[in-house]
Amino acid sequence: MNLLPVVWTAGGLVAGAWLLLRLPTSKLARLGVHATRQRANFDRGGVVSVSVSVVIPARDEASTLPTLLGSLAALDPRPHEVIVVDDHSSDGTAEVAARYGATVVAAPPLPDGWLGKSWAGHVGAGVATGDHLLFLDADTWLSADALDRLVAAGPDGLLSVQPHHLTERAYEQASAFPNLVSMMGSGAFVAWPPTRRPAAFGPCLLTSRTDYERAGGHAAVRGEVVEDLHLARRYRAAGLPVRCRAGGDTVRFRMYPGGVSQLVEGWTKNLAAGAAGASPVAVAGAVWWVAACCAVAAAGVAAGIEWIAGSGTAPLAPALAWAVVAVQLHWLLSRIGRFRWWTSVVFVVPLLAFLALFVVSLFRTVLHRPATWRGRRIDVGVDQ
Repeated sequence: MNLLPVVWTAGGLVAGAWLLLRLPTSKLARLGVHATRQRANFDRGGVVSVSVSVVIPARDEASTLPTLLGSLAALDPRPHEVIVVDDHSSDGTAEVAARYGATVVAAPPLPDGWLGKSWAGHVGAGVATGDHLLFLDADTWLSADALDRLVAAGPDGLLSVQPHHLTERAYEQASAFPNLVSMMGSGAFVAWPPTRRPAAFGPCLLTSRTDYERAGGHAAVRGEVVEDLHLARRYRAAGLPVRCRAGGDTVRFRMYPGGVSQLVEGWTKNLAAGAAGASPVAVAGAVWWVAACCAVAAAGVAAGIEWIAGSGTAPLAPALAWAVVAVQLHWLLSRIGRFRWWTSVVFVVPLLAFLALFVVSLFRTVLHRPATWRGRRIDVGVDQ
């Protein structure tokens, strides 16, 4: 029996676990943040003493803003202000934001060389009056004590939080592998060695205004599709720390609730570009893990077909390997979000979806084929 394929596949599965070894499974408080330190940042009136301005870039987000703004209204302590930058929406984004008491700022026309999200973040930071800036995607929402925990976890530099991913419909399971691979490739949760290429997650970013300006802010990453990754680089280049955390039950989101087309548009505009700029070691480990999953899936499907056709013996070894991958995938997914139980059992389906999404993203990136997002055409190519 040739043990080399078995050892290689096992190594790939170990690599996947290693890349997410430091990923926490609960609140930000479990990452060495103590209650006494948390409460030190706030006055007795329940208002953040460091004055946090929440900035929300929003383009056609009328359906998602109520959840986020409702969670912000329930925060204890409260932020200094909530600013929604209406990025030329065609729905009722501005009206919804105003109804929830947010300060609504209409983004000026998009300048040449800028992408929409960076421009909206830049505009929002320009009108914010707080000492700290908390940038949130419109599809996120926070627990009541989230601001307390965020400020305690990231007093200086850039704090980046990847929200806990909640799914509701069957098609959303296609985000399982892209989400996992993105977090693996960041290198942010490896126990050792630490990555030398900083990463960040765009849905939730906290920074002081001083550090934001020192790093160049969104103006420094104005034309980058994966602006979060490049923003992290700017912070490190300025000698500022970059910290990555997982949202647990503190910061959550539901990605691409608008249907399959929205999911395809969202992932294909940044999957390949993100891989090109991430830690090479972490990306290699993620690729190894995906390849191991592919090998197990291919062997299992082939053995199953032969067995059903009556031309093979019971596929015990392939079935065992399939079960191992399913168990590991269920464990990993439970740490980053809430996916359906059957997603891990039939993992070959979301795996094929990931491969298709990555191939399309790679095609667009290498050949500079534009993607469409929220009605805008975006050149997703990279020159590095």
